[in-house]
Amino acid sequence: MQQSIEQLANLGVQKLVPYQAGKPVSELQRELGLTEIIKLASNENPLGPSPKVTAAIQKEIPELSRYPDGNAFDLKAALAKKYTLSEEQITLGNGSNEILELLARAFLNTETEVIFSQHAFAVYPIVTQAVGAIAKVVPAINYGHDLNAMLAAINDKTRLIFIANPNNPTGTYLTELELSHFLSKVPGHVICVLDEAYYEYVAEADYPNSIPWLKQYPNLVITRTFSKAYGLAGLRIGYSLSSSTMADILNRVRQPFNNNALALIAAETALNDTDYLTETIRLNKAGMEQLKTAFSEMGLSWIESVGNFIAVNLAREAASINTALLHKGVIVRPVANYEMPNHLRISIGTEAENVFFIKALKEVLANV
Repeated sequence: MQQSIEQLANLGVQKLVPYQAGKPVSELQRELGLTEIIKLASNENPLGPSPKVTAAIQKEIPELSRYPDGNAFDLKAALAKKYTLSEEQITLGNGSNEILELLARAFLNTETEVIFSQHAFAVYPIVTQAVGAIAKVVPAINYGHDLNAMLAAINDKTRLIFIANPNNPTGTYLTELELSHFLSKVPGHVICVLDEAYYEYVAEADYPNSIPWLKQYPNLVITRTFSKAYGLAGLRIGYSLSSSTMADILNRVRQPFNNNALALIAAETALNDTDYLTETIRLNKAGMEQLKTAFSEMGLSWIESVGNFIAVNLAREAASINTALLHKGVIVRPVANYEMPNHLRISIGTEAENVFFIKALKEVLANV
């Protein structure tokens, strides 16, 4: 019997729906012919890249005919110095998303299970299903992780637990006390992945410094990225911190030269640009307050967020509101696929971008 190409794919892949990224500005321009558009959909840094980074990239361009350093010696050394770790504990990815995929490829199969929370990052179910593993989604509490329920879901088949802290798209976070207790209860055959893509933005005193836990828990993997606070989303570079044994396993399935030369030099430069990071955090804090004040004036509720985004509850299905905002040149992120059909996730922009969005949202809501 003749099989279709789709039927030849692995069963988990057959059932996957491709990840839907935030709509690009160029696409909206083509669709609607708008000239003034702001994008607050993908949790990008509204400052753009640091001038120091762009200068470093320009200097590197003459070397583009050469392969990059496949071991990323300089960047790993900079990260190791920053976190007081060894270079052997660091794995680089094409964005931290690739680290999640490497973990799935290295540790999952059709006989294993993965635990993650309701309303958690969409890549967790994607990498799980792609390798045919079984996903166990634990209901959230107040849009955040229910760690006790996650512990109760562990069995002999469990291999990975994904925890986003802060969580995307809700912006909720887990405290040091909560996570410390949780890690002490996770058995050794289960790898706990602590996804900290937004950790630079968190100012709360009870947010954990997770690095010291690596000495105590060889089954812990911490993932971070240069896409958000460091403004390098377009270069796709992230990393994980773990035991050297874990890093060695991940590097066995990591593709050679998975980080390009421009990304490597940009990340190393960004890591040392403290002034840029300080301004990023300042801008984000001010923008967050700007949006919350506007939501309050409009009578809207929101989920308290410690990231560089905020999910606002429109008290009605958000899809039509999102469409109306697109026609006004505002790209935000509907999150119905996260079981949050009444919410829109808004990335924090510049002051002017936030004003543009607030004005558009008021006009849309006035006409529904």
